[in-house]
Amino acid sequence: MVATALCAVLLLVLHTIGSFFVLNALLAEPQGPWDTGITDTARAMAVFALVTELLAAAVTAAFVALVGLRRWWYAIPVALILTAIGRMVFAPAP
Repeated sequence: MVATALCAVLLLVLHTIGSFFVLNALLAEPQGPWDTGITDTARAMAVFALVTELLAAAVTAAFVALVGLRRWWYAIPVALILTAIGRMVFAPAP
């Protein structure tokens, strides 16, 4: 019971960090026609989110197998990974 709770807390911390990067990637918009670095910024935030959530997915797989967490825990990293990939593909153009 305690191990399950500790695993859940660790996953929630990882997902919070990944969500922060996804949110920053989604909120990155050009300030005007002179703002040429916004595409790189949005893609960098999406890459950080992707790396964080791939790590979270690996940790989730280990915790599901070893500790007995429910399989619905896979839904969170999948949703954030798909959102990050979508933002990398459809990054804003200046």
